[in-house]
Amino acid sequence: MRDPYSVLGVQRNADADEIKAAWRSKAKSVHPDHNQSDPGASSRFAEVGRAYEVLKDPERRKRYDRAVDAHQTILQQRQAAREAAERAKAAKANAEKVMEELARANAQRAQAQANAKASAPETEAAEDMVERIFGAAKDAGASADEGRTRQDSEASGRAQPQPSSFSSGSAAGTDKNPSEGGNIAPEPRPLPVQAVDLIASLVRRIRGVNAPPEKAPDHAVEAHVSLEELLKQSWVAIKLPEDREVHFRLEPGMTAGHVARLKGQGLKVPGMLRGDLLVTLKLVSDAKFRVEEYDIHTIMPISLEDAVLGTETQVDTPEGPRQITVPPWSGSDRAIELEELGLANGEGSRGKLVVELRVMLWEKPDAKVTDLMRHMREGLYV
Repeated sequence: MRDPYSVLGVQRNADADEIKAAWRSKAKSVHPDHNQSDPGASSRFAEVGRAYEVLKDPERRKRYDRAVDAHQTILQQRQAAREAAERAKAAKANAEKVMEELARANAQRAQAQANAKASAPETEAAEDMVERIFGAAKDAGASADEGRTRQDSEASGRAQPQPSSFSSGSAAGTDKNPSEGGNIAPEPRPLPVQAVDLIASLVRRIRGVNAPPEKAPDHAVEAHVSLEELLKQSWVAIKLPEDREVHFRLEPGMTAGHVARLKGQGLKVPGMLRGDLLVTLKLVSDAKFRVEEYDIHTIMPISLEDAVLGTETQVDTPEGPRQITVPPWSGSDRAIELEELGLANGEGSRGKLVVELRVMLWEKPDAKVTDLMRHMREGLYV
């Protein structure tokens, strides 16, 4: 259904009198009797009637305005989700570049250390330094002696001395390269970098736990459901790009345009927690029924005589035929509402089945009816 405000040509803040005047003007201009050569006049006339039916009822008009606002909110949420996904993708690409640079730098440093390993000690890692200072032994009192004994035994059991950032100046001065006759020491890591690594290692040791990983952005998808599935609250399956299938059940309160949030079912990003999966329900088109929030609408054609005199008839509903009463003098702007035949609203009740009446003329013109209408129009004119 098109926007009823656009169909009638009024603003969203128009009052009831403006809407009624616009409907009369539009209905008169697009009436099939005045546009007999236009095959689309009947559909436009019916569309004008539906638009007026929505806007003339204050409650239905409020529901429509809320639905439009909710749709705009959903579009904004989707845009925000797409932007978040793009930011996450860019962050991942930047992280991969940083990791490549770090790997390249580590390889260069390892090569430099391997070249100078025969003559000088290398810098001790921050984690190893903290572990050695605070001790991994259970007995805190004997940790220092055990550390020295372990270092002495390791030093005596090797042909070459092991690198240590805590070697004294005299020890470092005695390590000479016989071929070059001098001291050659590898370039140590800059002091600020060592300090930052050491502080970070101490903080991690004090806290005892690592910082929790960041949550990945939410992933938005659409699920196409039928009116029957909404009424029966069936299970719905969604296929995701990871060759993964997620199942969830339709619940009371879900209708066309509803967004269901499935916790922890979103996309998996390396190094991040799974985000949520946002599922927007899209209703499959139905030839007989349409859904507005929790109400189900259907159109029932009636003859001119039944519209004037009233009648008892049956109307098709998603749950089978129901008997209804058409009051006398019911025009195309009249709707008959059947309670508790719509969708479950999540509050213990259901919406309505709204039967929209459409007055239909006979297939062939009738002379008596034509004369009667002509006399009525001329009499009203006089």
